[in-house]
Amino acid sequence: MISFKSKKGLGRGLSSLIGERKVSSNIKANISDLIRNKYQPRKKFDEASLDELAESIKSRGIIQPIIVRVSNGDAKYEIIAGERRWIAAQNAGLHEVPIVVIDADDKKALEFGIVENVQRHDLNAIEEAEGYKRLIEEFSYDQEQVAKFIGKSRSHITNSLRLLSLPEEIIDFVKDYKLSPGHAKILVGLDNCLLIAKKVISKKLSVRQTENLVRFYKTPKKKLLNDKDPNIRILEQNLIDKIGINVEIKNKKSNKGSITFNYQELDQLNRIIDLIKKNY
Repeated sequence: MISFKSKKGLGRGLSSLIGERKVSSNIKANISDLIRNKYQPRKKFDEASLDELAESIKSRGIIQPIIVRVSNGDAKYEIIAGERRWIAAQNAGLHEVPIVVIDADDKKALEFGIVENVQRHDLNAIEEAEGYKRLIEEFSYDQEQVAKFIGKSRSHITNSLRLLSLPEEIIDFVKDYKLSPGHAKILVGLDNCLLIAKKVISKKLSVRQTENLVRFYKTPKKKLLNDKDPNIRILEQNLIDKIGINVEIKNKKSNKGSITFNYQELDQLNRIIDLIKKNY
């Protein structure tokens, strides 16, 4: 048994988390003796990335050992950190993997899983939020403690958790990378968020364009709008969907009028100018 701090190559975040815990090092275990961590926050693994890691393991082996704890089940060890390496090692045809055995309870197992994945940016935004939620609901953390522990701002934790209030269909969009966390954050709390989400995906709107679209939906409609020709309103909406900037069309009975583009910043003005130059 040795102090963890004398063990190298296990990751900065994990090292500080384990601290002076006693660990068993320089051990190899059969792949079949390991099982995934039930507190692993990560649910999906990119196949292409796994294939690349498997090829690397074939040529160089596993440089960073897998952190495990003794399992109470049929397998000997439960993975605490390194499930991706474990899967890639199987794909590479390895029968044994290097491990480090530590003493960790369920709380520590979840902490390890979140820290490893968040620091390596391996979690999607929903998996990250679900990990924070488990720390709060199952292990009595508050948001301030989660922020301090993870090394993120309190607002980051709050915004992450707010994503879980979205409808399940939008949550799936984020999990499948059809919507970015930036898009999803804008949709939180909107009654018509699913409608807007589908429009954002179909039109491939940027986050800034999505903000403008939401702003349009939130803006109280003027009474005069009710008297506007429905065809004009449809044309306005089509332009808004296309460029992500509020557009107002005024058409007189003589069929004379004006088109107004309401930009909020210089980037939006430049986008309007670029569109005009490109098409005319």
